[in-house]
Amino acid sequence: MDEHQRDPRDPGPDEGVADELLRRALLDPEAAAAVALRVHGLAMAERLTVVFHGRRDLGTIQTYVANGGHGEGEQLGARDLLRVPCDLDLGETHTREEALEAYEQQARTMRDALQAADTVLAIWEEPLREVAGSTVSVLRAIDLDVPLPAHRLMPIALVAPDRRLTVVPVCGARTLAEGRPPMGIACAQQDIAHVYPLPDDPHACLEDFVARAAEHAHQMAERLEAQERSVQRFLEINGEDYPEAC
Repeated sequence: MDEHQRDPRDPGPDEGVADELLRRALLDPEAAAAVALRVHGLAMAERLTVVFHGRRDLGTIQTYVANGGHGEGEQLGARDLLRVPCDLDLGETHTREEALEAYEQQARTMRDALQAADTVLAIWEEPLREVAGSTVSVLRAIDLDVPLPAHRLMPIALVAPDRRLTVVPVCGARTLAEGRPPMGIACAQQDIAHVYPLPDDPHACLEDFVARAAEHAHQMAERLEAQERSVQRFLEINGEDYPEAC
């Protein structure tokens, strides 16, 4: 977890570390605060930084994920942060101690989700290379050029450039107080995408997606052919003299 936090497996609370976390405000401490959680030792992403950002005017404690292990005092811009809809929720706590305990539990939940997704993404790398029949690159970026049917969980993806195929971890929107968010692996190509459950076999998922993409391409070709035929028939019955619209 964060090297500035105690390991949750260690016995006994560390009051000094907890206080330091709560004091690490990156903005006006009266109106906003941000706390960074570093997740390291990842197979694909290597290191990630989770930023929990709370502001009074937003009414939420929003979660962002950035590539790399950023330290205290480092400035992160909007282009460095991926918004992940898995927010902290301390609304059911009534004391500072309860809030701290809930924060630590929810931060562990976010860390565990990232570690699980990263592990599964690493398993997908070799099957993707085999199905694509080409090299596979690891893309560490906030923005992707393909539409996705779900929210991204982390700013990393596998890309098979020759097939224009992107594989990326995604998640559903849920507060961390509700537990680990629903997660999956999305396969995407231009105007088609599909999400597979995280535990599913990568080979079977990729074969299914290739079949879906082929069927989609076939349907698109038929649709374009029908559109061209429609225009051709219209020109045939009207020639170059178009009737005035009534």
